[in-house]
Amino acid sequence: MMGMNGHDHHLMMIADFRKRFYVVLGFTAPIMLLSPMIQGFLGVHWSFPGAGYIVFALSTAVYFFGGWPFLKGLVDEVKARTPGMMCLIGLAITVAYVYSAAIVFGLKGEDFFWEMSTLILIMLLGHWIEMKSVAGASEDLNLLVQLMPAEAHLVVEDKIQEVRTDSLKEKDTILVKPGEKVAADGVILDGESYLNESLLTGESKPVKKAKGDKVIAGSVNGNGSFRVTVSHGAKDSYLAQVVKLVDDAQKSKSKTQLLADTAAKWLTVVAILAGLSAFLYWDLSGYPLSFAMARMVTVMVICCPHALGLAVPLVVARSTALSAKHGLLIKNRTAFENSRKITVVVFDKTGTLTVGKFGVSKVVPLLNGMDAKELIRLAASLEQRSEHPIATGIMQKAKELSVVVPAVEDFAAMTGEGVQATVKGKKVLVVSPGYLKDNKLAVPIGFSAGDAETVVFVIVEGALAGYIALSDKIRPESAAAVKTLKENHIRSILLTGDNSKVAKSVSDTLGMDSFIAEVLPQQKLEKIRELQGKGEFVAMTGDGVNDAPALAQADIGIAVGSGSKVAAETAGIVLVNSNPKDVVSLILFGKATYRKMIQNLIWATGYNVIALPLAAGVLYKQGILLSPAAGAGLMTLSTIVVAINAGLLKMKG
Repeated sequence: MMGMNGHDHHLMMIADFRKRFYVVLGFTAPIMLLSPMIQGFLGVHWSFPGAGYIVFALSTAVYFFGGWPFLKGLVDEVKARTPGMMCLIGLAITVAYVYSAAIVFGLKGEDFFWEMSTLILIMLLGHWIEMKSVAGASEDLNLLVQLMPAEAHLVVEDKIQEVRTDSLKEKDTILVKPGEKVAADGVILDGESYLNESLLTGESKPVKKAKGDKVIAGSVNGNGSFRVTVSHGAKDSYLAQVVKLVDDAQKSKSKTQLLADTAAKWLTVVAILAGLSAFLYWDLSGYPLSFAMARMVTVMVICCPHALGLAVPLVVARSTALSAKHGLLIKNRTAFENSRKITVVVFDKTGTLTVGKFGVSKVVPLLNGMDAKELIRLAASLEQRSEHPIATGIMQKAKELSVVVPAVEDFAAMTGEGVQATVKGKKVLVVSPGYLKDNKLAVPIGFSAGDAETVVFVIVEGALAGYIALSDKIRPESAAAVKTLKENHIRSILLTGDNSKVAKSVSDTLGMDSFIAEVLPQQKLEKIRELQGKGEFVAMTGDGVNDAPALAQADIGIAVGSGSKVAAETAGIVLVNSNPKDVVSLILFGKATYRKMIQNLIWATGYNVIALPLAAGVLYKQGILLSPAAGAGLMTLSTIVVAINAGLLKMKG
């Protein structure tokens, strides 16, 4: 799992900028009060012998202590041959300091000490705000890191040992007590409880977990207690993979961010050239050296690509952390940003549009005195020994109805037809429609089954007692997801290995644009390629394993599934829950994120179009001029605007 070293370093940097800001603030006050220009603004005049040297001493402290981060950054950028914002700030304050020091020791002109001090003060404030914004944007990731408990209750020969979580190994058994966090991924050995997985999956409702169910490390246990067989060590846990994915995604650079980086480098070059040009123009035009120097310093500060450098990273940090909190794990930033281009979403059926499990969709009793509960009881008594999906569906229904399933005698399986047994002295059969046809039993009047349903009949003592229809239930969120896609002019296509009858039923029920049925996994890639050949920008959803070729071929591969599939290598994006609503959320959030990036880029570059000429003195003769301090203030304001705009990014649930 990602260590906390980077996080701790970030907090130390925030504290460092805060300390330097307050120290410089204390020094800047007397520097300004002793400045002739500020005294003129205030309408006062006081002076004493050596005042200039005191201002020089205070300014020297400000330059070296307050300006140290920028001077160090200047050296680092020069060494790396990548001039950037630190280079600009370092040059600006150095030029101002050296020129002002020369004034103190005999050169004629006005010093820039108060401008330099306020410039450093405002830049420190800007960096402090920036780092707090980045820390805030990554807060959700830090919450994920903190989810993992430090210790676990290891069960060894019925004795409990307190051990460190990171020491747990595969097949260890741990005890989870009420109110505790689950210490490792695993399968419940015994016991049951409700678990809150909201910070891991985005699902706010507590989920019931019982024997045989998987649990995720970091989930918060309710009032029950249970034992868990550990699936793997802490470093391979679902939570560890989530944190790594989020951390990697926040560090990765998309095309948009690379564009911003390129623009920032060019803006640095423009700033240096524009600053030198402004200096030469005013100096050669016969204006005082101090005026020409002020223009150069102001241009360099106003053009500092600080806001531009933050425009995309702040949005990246926030969007990635928000996505993780809602069960969307971004592995490829470019794929996420490109979600705005999607014209077609291809859905796998089982487990995405449908629940992925056979469930009872209809119970129809036919005998007098027979109700739905009794029919399920009889069917479940025969199916309790089977692991067939139909049997699992019937047993689940019995559990939901709190039916007590009786024992059976003389159980026998009838190959291809069903099962039979004696239940409390009565001969009971659970059979397929084929059995009725082969034994010339009439199908009941009014019998109906949907195209996507599988039906079994229950026969008691030779009489048709009723029938049970089962189907892979369509998720309640699926129809709304397809509808939202249509509203956003995005087509939805069902791609499945099921027969055409089932595919058509699901497609028609959900109002999808079309379906492609009876497709083998290796043929899915060709279908994706055909859509792309027609000019479509295709997003493919699949489980990340069987659908790997199609996911790789699609313009955007979206792996859907539980935590066990979180590391699907072929997908650019992983959805924790196999929920079609999340696919729609991903696309809409991708569009919103891209809009924020563009808004920030426009602001971060656009204000320079107006500010740079003003800083250079284009409107000086009309009485409009920006001082170095005003330039620094405007630059800092642009940074704050970018940070606030990134912070306004929200994800609609």
